[in-house]
Formats: sequence, structure tokens, C-alpha cells
Amino acid sequence: MQAITKTVMIDDGYPGVTLGVIVRSRGLIQIDAPPSPEDGRAWRATLMNLNNGPDRVLINMDAHPDRTLGVRAMDCTVIAHEKTAQIFRSRPTTFKAQGDETGAEWERISGMGSVRWAPPEISFAQDLTLNWGEGPVLLEHHAGPSAGAIWVILPEEKVVFVGDTVLKGQVPFLAGADLPSWTESINVLLKPSFKGYTIVCGRGGTVNAQALRNQLEFLKYARERLEKMAARHARPETTEKLIPSFLSYFRVPAARQKHYTQRMRHGLLQYYIRHYHPSRSWHED
Repeated sequence: MQAITKTVMIDDGYPGVTLGVIVRSRGLIQIDAPPSPEDGRAWRATLMNLNNGPDRVLINMDAHPDRTLGVRAMDCTVIAHEKTAQIFRSRPTTFKAQGDETGAEWERISGMGSVRWAPPEISFAQDLTLNWGEGPVLLEHHAGPSAGAIWVILPEEKVVFVGDTVLKGQVPFLAGADLPSWTESINVLLKPSFKGYTIVCGRGGTVNAQALRNQLEFLKYARERLEKMAARHARPETTEKLIPSFLSYFRVPAARQKHYTQRMRHGLLQYYIRHYHPSRSWHED
């Protein structure tokens, strides 16, 4: 576990997402959970060693399975955006490890089996403030990587958790994204109001302003290429041709090449279908 401040810690050693914990006199404010049950037990044991108050709450940065599969094992109240809560209402009660390969991290974990979801018990539309002592914890809606994506902002500690708004050393998930909103969210992070903040991304730990600019450049490029395809009424499966040029924006380790290619393949196809003429008859290129 890495200390960002005396009261804010992260751990990016578990497969899936960067975990966070904010220590307050009232108790612990947790950010996301590891997808693996075994890792969940290890994370809970680590949290028990922290000197803090009795209460527990967990914040889900969005609805992605990588950060929500293990929430029930945390056994505490869950907070998320209303649009994340809506996604849970449309899901089956139980998750089963089967179906399409999406390039998610949980798909690399063996023995997942069936898992009961833990839907949010508290949700909000735009922002929410937790006053648990030693400074406020602000939850703000910042769409882009998903409709219900949020940030957790600690103005006194100058720390902001941004979820999948920016990723470090990974290919982004595009299936549930909105590229214009995503671009807008990154531009907010680049404003002077966040100068001096430690930015914790949802996968890979902390990032600097250059990582934000790199992500912004990719999103602009991706949007331009997809809009050109849509203008030609290209068929959804032709998004496969975009994969090599899109992956060139990222340093993909050889061991993850197949996995990240599948993540990009799935994301591009779903994004294109969802945003460009989802029910239209397709013309040949």
C-alpha cells in the first residue's frame, strides 16, 4: 500500500483496478474493490490494520465489473452515481463468468464462478459531500469513460481519484464510453483549479499532466476516425481495421498484446454500434 498523504492510501498491486482508502475519524472511505474473492479477503485484512473509526463506506467509480465484482465481500454501504445504479438495476442478480471476451481484467482471473452483485445503496445525480471529519470528501459526476463515472476529490489533501478518466499503461475501455464527454472531463483536470493535485487513475496508480494530454490526444484521434467511418456508413465490423493504429498510442507489453487487442476490438465495435446508427441497415464500403 502506498501513502499519498497521511490519511490517503492506494494499492495498485491487485489485478483489476487501483484501490483507495481515505482514513477519517468516523471510519474508512474505500474506493472500489478487487474482483477476486481471494484478493478481497487480503484487502479487507489490510484495512483492518488501519487505526480509524468504526464506520465503513465504499465508493464505486463506475459500474465496470473489474471494480464492482468484489464489492459484496467488503460488507459495507456502497455509494455510486445514479446512472451506475441504473446499470445494476438492469443486470441479473448474479454474475456468471461466461460470455463475450471484453478485455476486462477479471477475465484473466481463474475460478471466478458466480458472484452476487452488491448494488449501490446510496446514489446521487451530480455531486455529494461526505463530512466524516478532517476535511470534506467530494463526489462529482464526470462522464466519459462511462455514463456514471465519478471523481472523488479531497480539496484539503489535494488528491483526486478519477477512475478510468485516464489509465496508466493500459488500453482504455471504449464500449460504454462517450468520447466528447470524456474529452471534456480531461480538459477539466488540466485546468488551474487542479494544479498541484495528486491524480490517482483507476488503473495504474498516480499520473501526471502529460498522461492526461496523451489520453486526450488519443480520444481526439479515435473520435475523428470513428466519425469518418460513420460518415461513410461503414459496417460495424470494419472497426477491426482501426485496431493497429489505435494500439500504437500505447506501449503494449508483448504478454498483454492479445488481451489489449481484444479489449480494443470489443470496445470499438460496441461504441460504433451504440453511437452511430444502431438500427440502420448497413451499406458496403
